Amino acid sequence: MNYKTIHIEDLGVTLEYAFFRPKEGAGEWHVMLHVEARRENFEGQLHRIYEAENRLTQMPDFKGARYVLKRYFLSDSTNQQPLMRQEPDVAISVIQQQPLDGSKVAVWLYLVDQFDIYSEHGAVVMEHNGYKHLWRMGMTSTEGDSARQTETLLNDYEAMLSHFGGTLADNCIRTWFFVRDVDTQYAGMVRARRENFVREGLTPQTHYIASTGIGGGPAETKALIQLGTYALKGFQPEQQQYLYAKTHLNPTYEYGVTFERGTKMTYGDRSHIFISGTASINNRGEVVHVGDIRLQTLRMWENVEALLHEGDMDFQDVMHLVVYLRDTADYEVVSEMFRDRFPDIPTIITLAPVCRPTWLIEMECIAVKNCKNEKFPCF
Repeated sequence: MNYKTIHIEDLGVTLEYAFFRPKEGAGEWHVMLHVEARRENFEGQLHRIYEAENRLTQMPDFKGARYVLKRYFLSDSTNQQPLMRQEPDVAISVIQQQPLDGSKVAVWLYLVDQFDIYSEHGAVVMEHNGYKHLWRMGMTSTEGDSARQTETLLNDYEAMLSHFGGTLADNCIRTWFFVRDVDTQYAGMVRARRENFVREGLTPQTHYIASTGIGGGPAETKALIQLGTYALKGFQPEQQQYLYAKTHLNPTYEYGVTFERGTKMTYGDRSHIFISGTASINNRGEVVHVGDIRLQTLRMWENVEALLHEGDMDFQDVMHLVVYLRDTADYEVVSEMFRDRFPDIPTIITLAPVCRPTWLIEMECIAVKNCKNEKFPCF
C-alpha cells in the first residue's frame, strides 16, 4: 500500500491518502481531507475543502482518477447541507457526524481510473471488465417511525437493484445505516431490517451483508434513518467470502442483529475486504472493558485484525479508517493512540454514538491487496 500526506498551506487543508495502482489494471484511491478551522464559518471551510478537491485530481499521483464517492462529515447537517453543491455522477453522502479535530467538515473521497462512471436509476455506476459497481448514498424517508422508514428505504433500494437485474441477497456487498438518536431509534431499524431480510432470503442459514449501524443525523429533520449502499453485478458467487473471526467475535444473529462482520471480494488482480462497524466485543456477544476507552480501543483493534487475518490481510493493507466516538472527551486519548499505531493510514474520527450505550468506540475500514486469480476477471 502507498500512503502519503500533503498539506496545502494556502488552503489549510491536509490530504491523507492511500493509493493502490498495479502496473496493469485500474487504480484506486482513498482520501481523507481535513481542514483547519481558522475560526471560520462552515461556508468558508467548505469552500477550502472544495478547492482542495479540485486541485487533488491535478496532482501527479491522481493522474486519470475520477471521483466515485464523497462522504461529508458535518457538525450541523440541517443547516449546512443546503450550502453544498450538487455533483453529477458522484455518490454523495452527507451526514451529521461532527469531526472531532475542531473543524465543521471533513470528507472521505473514493476515486478510481479506467472505469466508465455514470448515473442510472438513482445509482452511480462504475463499469469495467464486465462488472457493474453500484453506489447509492443519502437515502432517507420522512414518514413513520424508524422501523417504517427503514422498510421504505430497503424496499426502494431493492427496486433499484431489480432495475439492474440484481437482488439484495445476491448483489449487495455493504450498507451504512445512520440513525438519528441511536439509543432510542436503533431498535426499530434493527427489527425492520431483520423482517425485510427474511423476506429477501437473508437468514442465519444463508448470509447477511457487511454493515455499519451508527448514530448520525440526516439533514432532513423528519428523517430518522439514512441509508448508504454498495452493490456489485457480474461476479461469481465464489468470489465472495464472509469473515467471522469466531475466536474473537460471535455471529451477530445471536444478539438479534443481522449483518456480517466482514466481506471479502476477490478479483483476478486484487481482493477487497469491507470490515463492518466493529467495537470492543467478545465471542459471546458481550461488551468488553466497560468504561475504559483505552482498553476498548485495543480490543476493537484486535477484533478488526482477526477479521483481516481471516481474509489474508493485515492493517498494512487498509486504505482508510473511520472511527466513531460516543464521548468527545475521549478524542485526545483515541487520536493519540491511532497516530501512534497507524500514523500513515487516512483516518477520520467523528462524534457518532455506537448502538450500545456501553460501547465507547467503533471503527470500520476497507482494505485491498494484490492477488492473482485467473478464474476471475480483474477489477
